[in-house]
This record gives sequence, C-alpha cells and structure tokens, in this order.
Amino acid sequence: MEAPATTALNNSGPVSDAKPQIIYRCKKCRRIVASQDLVVTHEPGDGQKCFKWKKRSKNDGDLELPECSSIFVEPMRWMETVQDGCVGDKIQCIGCKTRLGSFNWAGMQCNCGRWINPAFQLHKSRIDECHL
Repeated sequence: MEAPATTALNNSGPVSDAKPQIIYRCKKCRRIVASQDLVVTHEPGDGQKCFKWKKRSKNDGDLELPECSSIFVEPMRWMETVQDGCVGDKIQCIGCKTRLGSFNWAGMQCNCGRWINPAFQLHKSRIDECHL
C-alpha cells in the first residue's frame, strides 16, 4: 500500500511533492517501532575527539567520521519503561521483547560524538528500514 501523494498547484499545473515514507521495524518480529517523522536528526560530532581519552581508539590518525550506528527518536507510547517513570533503561520491542536500544532523559552520546539530550536510541542493527 502506497502513501497518498500530496499535490500543490502552481502556474504550470499540479506538482507532486511526495517523497517515500520511511518506517522502522523490529528485525525479529517485524513490528513497526518508528517512522521517519519521529526521528530526531543531529549533526555528526567530531568523532573520537569527543570521547574521554580512555575510550578513544589507538588510531588517532583516523580522520574519517564514523556513520551513526543508531537513530534517535521521540519518546513513544509503546515504550513501556519510559511510561513507568524511569530516568534511563533499555527499550524493548512491545511484540517480542527484544532489546532495540536504550533511553536516558539526561542524554547520551552517539558514536559519532554528538551529545543527544534527551536520548531515545534505537540501534540500526536491531531494526530494519523500510521505504513505502
């Protein structure tokens, strides 16, 4: 099923501004856990320079910034531990109870080095990205 395209009128006629909708599903049970409109975007940080010196890799010559291994989303109703009033905990799929990520109201650091506050992190390795 495709999402309906929205159209706008201009002098040359109708123009479609629809772009593909992205949804994220649990890899294990295929339940929808998020959509693109709930994703919190962030600018990549400075990579390893942003971490404590003990947590940096030995290769300081790496100038490549890592690709973010997670997405950050807005808090959602299905996140049970968020509803329980916890400050930080694991995020589990409501269908199969697989760990999808974690959250912390005080924030957490993405692997690119950027600090996200508050943070509701879903690991890309635990979810599938589906284009509609």
